[in-house]
Order: sequence, then structure tokens, then C-alpha cells
Amino acid sequence: MKTKHRSIHQIIEEQVRKWQIMHNEKMEQPELPVITVSREPGSGGRLVAAGIAEKLELDLFHQEVIHEMARSAQAETRILETLDEKRLSVLEDWISSLIHKRHIWPDEYLRHLMKVIGTIGKHGKAVIVGRGANFILPPEKRFRVRVIAPEEDRISNVAREFNVDMEEARRHVIKTESQRRAFIRKYFNADISDPLNYDLIINTKTSSLDAAVSAVCGIIEH
Repeated sequence: MKTKHRSIHQIIEEQVRKWQIMHNEKMEQPELPVITVSREPGSGGRLVAAGIAEKLELDLFHQEVIHEMARSAQAETRILETLDEKRLSVLEDWISSLIHKRHIWPDEYLRHLMKVIGTIGKHGKAVIVGRGANFILPPEKRFRVRVIAPEEDRISNVAREFNVDMEEARRHVIKTESQRRAFIRKYFNADISDPLNYDLIINTKTSSLDAAVSAVCGIIEH
């Protein structure tokens, strides 16, 4: 799911139509878990997620798209309309169970977020980047990846990607990392860096992006 040259609204509408067509045609779906990708800023996690989606022919949902889906009541309604009554009931039961199990007090945004990610999980064939998806989807429906790298390497990557000096890149990395950590702590009472929250952790200091993609795809395919 590439965002270039398309608005978030267009992306959402295209995805909804795709799900509706698949449902109407009762297309068979391969039994693959939804792959969630959590990443340290500057680690290359976004590129790894894109590579996985391309290689396995999965839909790719970036953090910005998920956020807009959860923020917009109209978008959420369109997305939930793609589920039949039975799957919608199962989703609502899972969300209630998740709230109780994790002892969280969801605000309106989190409730929308859980419904959106849960709906993607019901349709399957997807890679989700960020937004705590690994804490929302049930264990049998997900494969959780965390992409990391040493801080200095990540700062260098950001400086090169955005053509900024090292100090500005450092501030960006520290700020983004802090925001992501706070988001997961606030909404899921969890530590984003705890290895027990993931099925596979990849260090792009010692593994190329292509090797990272191949490792995840190899596990999923087998």
C-alpha cells in the first residue's frame, strides 16, 4: 500500500473496495499471520516492512494510514462495514478481553485504533507498521517483528536520509523514540523495547535490509 501521490482518504477507500470485492467473490485467503513491524527510528524498519509486503504480496499499512483510520470516525465506519455481523461480534469480544487482560482504560482514539487494527487482522494478508499493532492482534493472528540498530548508526541513517546535520538527526531520533515509547506505555501499559513483546528482533547493524526481509519471509513461509 504505497502512499505516494494519493491522499490518505483515497488509500482507505481503495482498501475498503478491495476487501469488499474479496468478500463478494469469496476469495480464498492463505493462512498467513498479520506481520507487525515495530522499529527504532533510523533502523530501516519501514523499508524492511515494505520489502516483506512486496515479497509476500501483502497489503502494507504504514503508521500514518493507521492513525488516520483511527482518527476519522467516517473512515472507521467504512472499515467496519467490511466485516460481516459474526466477525464484527468476534472483534468486539476480543477488544473487550484485551482491555480487561491488559488493565487499560481506553479513550476514544484507542477504541477506534483497536477496531481498525482488529479489522485488518480479520481480513489478513497484511503488514502493519507501528501503532502498537503487536499488542492488539491475538497471538494466533500475528507475527511480531522488532527492527533495531545502535543509536549512532540510526542517527547517521537519519542524517543521510533527510540531508540534515548529525545534531539535528540526533534530536529527531531521540524525540521520535521518546514519543513511541510513551505511546506504547500510555495505551498498552507495556515497554516497547521488551524483547518478550516480539517473535523476532532484527539488528540492521549486523543484518542487511535484504537479509532482514528474507529472514522474516522465510519464517512466515515455513
